[in-house]
Amino acid sequence: MAQPNRLYFIDAVRAFAILMMLQGHFIDTLLSPIYRDNSNTAYNIWSYFRGITAPTFFTISGLVFAYLLLRAYSKGNDKIRIKKGLFRGLLLIVIGYSLRINVFNWLSGHFSSYFFIIDVLQCIGLSLIFLIGLHSLFKKRSYLFSIILFTIGCLCFVTEPIYRDLTLEYIPEIIANYMTKTNGSVFTILPWFGYSAFGAFISTVFFRHAHRNRFKFITIITFFTVGFFLIYFSSLFLTKLSYITNIELLKMSADYNYLFTRLGNVLILFGTFYSLEQFLKQSIIARIGEKTLSIYVIHFVLLYGSFTGYGLKRFLSKSLEPSTAIFGAILFMVVVCFISFHYAKTNAFVYNLIRKILDKLKTYYYRLR
Repeated sequence: MAQPNRLYFIDAVRAFAILMMLQGHFIDTLLSPIYRDNSNTAYNIWSYFRGITAPTFFTISGLVFAYLLLRAYSKGNDKIRIKKGLFRGLLLIVIGYSLRINVFNWLSGHFSSYFFIIDVLQCIGLSLIFLIGLHSLFKKRSYLFSIILFTIGCLCFVTEPIYRDLTLEYIPEIIANYMTKTNGSVFTILPWFGYSAFGAFISTVFFRHAHRNRFKFITIITFFTVGFFLIYFSSLFLTKLSYITNIELLKMSADYNYLFTRLGNVLILFGTFYSLEQFLKQSIIARIGEKTLSIYVIHFVLLYGSFTGYGLKRFLSKSLEPSTAIFGAILFMVVVCFISFHYAKTNAFVYNLIRKILDKLKTYYYRLR
C-alpha cells in the first residue's frame, strides 16, 4: 500500500480549535452576566462557535493518534508508537490534574476536591489509551477496526440519555468524576470518547485511500454532505428510525441531539480546511496547530491561576463589558501564542521535557538504592 501524505489540514484545524478555545474561555470567564443575552445575534453566533471547540479537539485527537498508529503498524514498529501513546495518554491525565493544584492552599493544609474535577486533558488522555486497546485488538483486521470505531461512536452518542443524569454517589469521587458531572467535572469520558472514536474511524479511511486519485475531492464533498446532513437532518433520521425499530432510546436521543449536530459542525470544519490545505502548509496557522498542548497549559495558568491561584479570573471574573472582553480576548490569544512560540517550540517540547525529568528521577532513584 502506498503511504499517504502528511495531512497538513489537521494542524490548521487544531489551530482554529485552540484559538477558539482561548477566546471562548477568556470571554466566558470574564464577560459580565448582564451581557449574556440569548436574544442577541452576535452573542448567539459566538456561543454557537464556542460549542464547536471541544468536539473538534476530541475528533482531531482521535484522527491524528489512530492515523499514527496505523502508519507505524504498516511499517512494522507500532510497539514503539503504542509505548509513546500510553505515555502521552497518562501524561495528559497527569497534566490535567496538575493544572488544578493550588500550591499555596496545599502548603497551608487546605485540600479541595476541586483537584479531582475532570477536564478535557484527562478525557483525551483516557481516550488515547482506549484507542490503543482497540488498535491492539483489531489492527490485523482493518475493515473490522473501522466498523468497531464507527459503532462505538454511534453508541456513545445514541445512549447519551441513559447516562446523562448519572450520579454514582457510591463510587470514589476520583473515579466517578470520569462518568458524572455531579461533582463539577467539565467533561466526562462519555459521550466525549464518541468524538475520538469517529476521528479514529476517519483516520482509517484516510490511511487506506488518501493516496488514490480524486480522494481529496471526494472526501471534501463527503465532509460537507455528511456534515450538512448531521446538522439539519440527524434528529429527523433518529426519530424516523425510532418509529421503524420501536426503540424509544433513539427518539430520546433525537429530542436532545447536540452530539451528532456538533459532529456535523466538525465535518464542515474539516471540509473547509481540507479545501484550503495547499494555502496552509508552513503557514503561521499550521505552526500554532503544532503547539496546542503548550498553549492549553499556558492559558490555564494565566486565566485560571493554576498552581498559584492568581489568574485573570481572580481579579476580573464576570466584570468586563463586550468591547473590553473582545479586545482582551484578542490580546490574550496573542500573548499566549507568543509565549508558546518562544518558550515551548512544539507539543513535543512538553513531552520531551517531562521525559527528561522522569529519566533524571529514575537515575537519582537507582543511585539511592
